[in-house]
Amino acid sequence: MIELTGWEPLGISVDWAAIEGELGVPLPADYKQLYEAFGGGVFSDSVYFLGRDEGVAFDLLAQWRASLSADQDNTFKDVSAADPYVTYAPGGKGLVEWGSTEWADEYCWLIDAEQPGDYPILARSHDVGGWHRYDMSTAEFLYRILADADFQPFGIAQYDLGTTFAPGSGDPIDGQPL
Repeated sequence: MIELTGWEPLGISVDWAAIEGELGVPLPADYKQLYEAFGGGVFSDSVYFLGRDEGVAFDLLAQWRASLSADQDNTFKDVSAADPYVTYAPGGKGLVEWGSTEWADEYCWLIDAEQPGDYPILARSHDVGGWHRYDMSTAEFLYRILADADFQPFGIAQYDLGTTFAPGSGDPIDGQPL
């Protein structure tokens, strides 16, 4: 990803133990490496990558807490925005979103607390519907989105948007993930 974007790694220091302690599972190692190099922000002016401490708009834990709260709200009974899945709750099985696009595509890990370290990616495109499962790393999935025009329905390379990265600002108007 560094070579693809021409990005100079930031070397961000993160208290992963605290984050993973709240989640109750370790996060994928390649995701942590991506975050330490890039931080949260936007790839190719379109793909939002959640991280930590860039303000609530790009904060993985803040987004997860909001989704979990909405899923656990009994107002809508058993309806989940991640249907047929639910948002991951510590000790359970469900989705944690780590990315999205300006077109409302969603990129999540399917986390099962009983199988730590196994994090298939579930992705949903707003115009195709349904979840697609990918048994690959976060970095490989992100690379395929940005560089592989044949990676459908998620590849954006055919739109010639470039392979850039811009750090997240946390501004709720400018660049907020969906």
